[in-house]
Amino acid sequence: MAEKHPNPRIPENVDVIVILDFGSQFAQLIARRVREAGAFSVLAAPQTPIERLRELRPKGIILSGGPSSVNEAGAPRCDERLFDLGVPILGICYGMQLACHMLGADVRSAGKREFGRANLTILPAEEQGLLSNLPTSTTVWMSHGDHVESLPAGFEALATTPTCPIAAVRHRRRNFYGLLFHPEVTHTPHGIDILRNFIYQICQCRGTWRMSEFLESECRRIREEVGDKRVICGLSGGVDSSVLAAMLIRAIGRQLTCVFVDNGLLRKAERQLVESTFRDHFDADLRVVDASEQFLADLKGVTDPQEKRVRIGHRFIEVFKQTAREIGGIEYLAQGTLYPDVIESGHSLAGTAANIKLHHNVGGLPEQLGFKLIEPLRDLFKDEVRKLGAVLGLPDQIIWRHPFPGPGLAVRIIGEVTKARLEVLRDCDEILLEEIVANNLYRSTSQVFAVLLPIQSVGVMGDGRTYESVLAIRAVETQDFMTADWARIPFNVLATISSRIINEIRGVNRVVYDISSKPPATIEWE
Repeated sequence: MAEKHPNPRIPENVDVIVILDFGSQFAQLIARRVREAGAFSVLAAPQTPIERLRELRPKGIILSGGPSSVNEAGAPRCDERLFDLGVPILGICYGMQLACHMLGADVRSAGKREFGRANLTILPAEEQGLLSNLPTSTTVWMSHGDHVESLPAGFEALATTPTCPIAAVRHRRRNFYGLLFHPEVTHTPHGIDILRNFIYQICQCRGTWRMSEFLESECRRIREEVGDKRVICGLSGGVDSSVLAAMLIRAIGRQLTCVFVDNGLLRKAERQLVESTFRDHFDADLRVVDASEQFLADLKGVTDPQEKRVRIGHRFIEVFKQTAREIGGIEYLAQGTLYPDVIESGHSLAGTAANIKLHHNVGGLPEQLGFKLIEPLRDLFKDEVRKLGAVLGLPDQIIWRHPFPGPGLAVRIIGEVTKARLEVLRDCDEILLEEIVANNLYRSTSQVFAVLLPIQSVGVMGDGRTYESVLAIRAVETQDFMTADWARIPFNVLATISSRIINEIRGVNRVVYDISSKPPATIEWE
């Protein structure tokens, strides 16, 4: 059975900021903001033992927000010895309320939850390290139900809002700072400045977290672990697997064999893009397996989306196992697991995250194949993977690719998947993406795709009546894919897309635009 590596690997020569996650929807965003500022962040559960925190050698600790009230039974707590570790601590929202409560302040219900923008006024203080170089008055984003009613000796209020007299605090002796608002969200314009003040002025970090240095240190680690053994990697053409493959090629060269499985459910020219990038540019040992007929046979007559996923997953494992046997001598499997996958699958140090991605294959594939597992990207966020891809020299068309589901176009065809319906959807999807790119909208949207619906509608083309398929267009904007809003694509662009699809693709006579947000809708239709 594959080892599950529950703890993060700390890169060489970096300063660490530990974030205790009290269930905030923004905990991962805090971690990303810290890394963007140049320090390495690690998410951890509030009950993480003090001894384990000491092992991480943090330069500072951040207590995240959360949905609880400090006065309710069963609210999450942290060890009081946290304040004796000798490192600066920043509490955000619930984290501020909890720390103030533990240090003797009076925390009470605000009566009415405050949610939204507020005007922050910075007060004169003996030392303004946390809020230094900020305007005296600025906008912040509030989301809280409790507030600090009064402060005991040792505390000092740093800022106020019209509804909250104590919106930011510090404890002179304990090296604790608190913010009742969220500096990590874009709705707080100077939030990143506040976090940088904490990281650099208060924690004295050096800003040594750099992707180029991570690449070199991780390549050394991979070479030491793998030695002269051979590694296999499933290459899909997506961002994660492409960056993983390029990184392993840099580390161990042709000890790596990449396997690209053509399941017949790919976007147009996807196989050619992967072959030209990795075989021609990176000189990879690339094996392309055409199993499209097998996958389509498995999907014949299947309309249930979960059954599609199961059958595609089983077939992929069988094809991959057979290919690995034919190659022979493989001891390691490389997998493109990312930090959010680890957190959301419940295998990380941050034990408070909900087990959201029950279907995500964190460590599952190697257990069936019998290989040792290496996951070089498991401590990175998606935006960091893209930066790593740029350092590795991958082309922009791969680095900035929108996410593509593992089951491919099978879950973008509602109903039965057939070769004919796949061809229609491929052609429609190509036109859609051509127009999105031509209008400079690809990088400003997070995911854009077409969905072929299992209904037909009446239309008129020329002098004849048509009865053909309906195509839905989905375009979303999001930072983390946990929530998403539908993208406001200009009407003239949508008109061009619709006109081209209906006129150029035989079999579609109606195009609709999906204006659902997540939640309640999901991003993919199946």
